Amino acid sequence: MGKLRDRMEEDLKLRNVSPATRKVYLLYARKFVAHYGRPPTELGEQEVRGWLLHLMQVEQVSHGTYRQCLAAVKFLYRVTLGQPGDVQYLPFPRNRRRLLVTLSLEQVAAVLGAVRSLKYRALLMSMYAAGLRISEACRLRVQDVDSKQMVLRVQDGKGGKDRLTLLSPRLLQILREYWKTDKPKGWLFPSRTHEGHLSPDSVRHVFRGALLEAGIQGDFSPHDLRHSFATHLLDAGTELVVIQALLGHRALKTTALYTHVSTRTLRRTTSPAECLPPVWNAQKKPNG
Repeated sequence: MGKLRDRMEEDLKLRNVSPATRKVYLLYARKFVAHYGRPPTELGEQEVRGWLLHLMQVEQVSHGTYRQCLAAVKFLYRVTLGQPGDVQYLPFPRNRRRLLVTLSLEQVAAVLGAVRSLKYRALLMSMYAAGLRISEACRLRVQDVDSKQMVLRVQDGKGGKDRLTLLSPRLLQILREYWKTDKPKGWLFPSRTHEGHLSPDSVRHVFRGALLEAGIQGDFSPHDLRHSFATHLLDAGTELVVIQALLGHRALKTTALYTHVSTRTLRRTTSPAECLPPVWNAQKKPNG
């Protein structure tokens, strides 16, 4: 894409889009152009529709990936090219809501115990103990750990929002152990990447290895530590609005999804059938 790519990146920065989202949008815009081998100025609605159908029917990408691809080309045409008409009537697909995947307390402990690197163990523990997204954990800074107030500051989270979340004593302990060995400055989890901190891909790689080491089967990802954080809080009786604030959810209905996987909450709930008066058999008893 050349100069057009640079222009799109500038537009994304002006929109104050996060670095992770910028990377994804530029990747999928480049894939769209590569699919046809022609500049996007020579392509229009018909080609965009064709590419999206190819993603859905041939590549069979996930719902999340498809939405990111659609959002990327919409930004490309609406903002960078100034041709909103080419993508104006492209609908976002409906999402089939599936139950969130969570790990049990024993599984979380097994996974964390299987991580040999203290740095990665501290990062994954931060994701579980504070309910962080993987990008939020990777971008933590040393000054975000407030041991006096026992809070963890999340800066520039999803949607560009800052928030406070829990700094548990167990998390603080492992962070102090890690700090004694590595003594990080600036980024809490520094690395030799372009950004200067650990990359989400490296965290996913370590997490997959820990799952194998712990003998845990299932399609789990580091993000499921965040799901487990919320579900375990709900199991412990934490109010939904508190969990919403800790997770940084904009809408309570998003947080409410965790009620579907909290088995303890289900067991504490009484069915209205228990309040029915005695139900008599309406059939007549046989004679004799």
